[in-house]
Amino acid sequence: MTQSRLTLALEDGALDLPDGPVAVLGAPGGFDLTALPRDRVTVVSRFFPDAEAWTRAGYEVMQTVSGDFAVALVVLPRAKAAARALIAEAAALAPLVLVDGQKHDGIDSVLKAVKARAAIGGVVSKAHGKLFWIEGGDFPDWAARDIEVGGFLTRPGVFSAGGPDKGSRALVDALPPLTGQVADLGAGWGYLTRHILASDAVTQVDLIEADATALDCARINITDPRATFRWADATAFTPESPYDAAVSNPPFHTGRSGDPALGRAFIRAAAGMLAPSGQFWMVANRHLPYEAELARHFHEIDEAGGTPGFKVIRATGPRRRGR
Repeated sequence: MTQSRLTLALEDGALDLPDGPVAVLGAPGGFDLTALPRDRVTVVSRFFPDAEAWTRAGYEVMQTVSGDFAVALVVLPRAKAAARALIAEAAALAPLVLVDGQKHDGIDSVLKAVKARAAIGGVVSKAHGKLFWIEGGDFPDWAARDIEVGGFLTRPGVFSAGGPDKGSRALVDALPPLTGQVADLGAGWGYLTRHILASDAVTQVDLIEADATALDCARINITDPRATFRWADATAFTPESPYDAAVSNPPFHTGRSGDPALGRAFIRAAAGMLAPSGQFWMVANRHLPYEAELARHFHEIDEAGGTPGFKVIRATGPRRRGR
């Protein structure tokens, strides 16, 4: 196995890991933590699939932590504001902060910004990325701040933190009043759910969202007692009873790359959650090839609206197949 930057720093003696507990923030499932003593590590993960992966790997996993740590490792996310917020959180937890990231995720600009606030203890460059570490530093103004937009609250790092994206707006414009029990798959901070709940005929909406930060925002944005908040992977969620409708603006990126497989997984999941007469409403970029997957899992499919860039699709009559 290729050595990680952290392993290289420790084995070369450039970095001396002190005794005491270690907090790991933002690490995706599968990130190489083998250089750290597992019994001292707490993985802080607010993304459900990653949290599950770390739990299966035998690590202690928490959504949030407080208290004193000897070391905090930040694995850099792409979003600049989210990256700064993680560094501020790490600096409040531990005297020694390690930051690891790829060039395409902005590690060079983050390193430059941190240099203006703290002394850099060392830098290891490898595999199109860098690991650097600091002791001390002043970062309270980098902490996550709530964002208010159009009557909604969002936070740095959540999808479309600056307001509803074009796809969600197109879906809202096309969506008729729904009835019964509804699932909002990948609900984010609650934009679609608020529109769904405008129908008095809706008895319940389950907001199913993997990003705990987005779901925390949704809890503030949606106060209707018909709403239930579920931190879960929408592609693997099993409801207590079938839904009458499901609505989704599914994600289609893994990291920087487009990945239509994510949208296809949402389609399969929706078909498995719906009652025989249930309907699935989704929005997608026009170039994404979802029609074949929809036809495999639903009897009827039609385009029910959209914009030049987005298509809104209604699928009804789920076929009973395994996921």
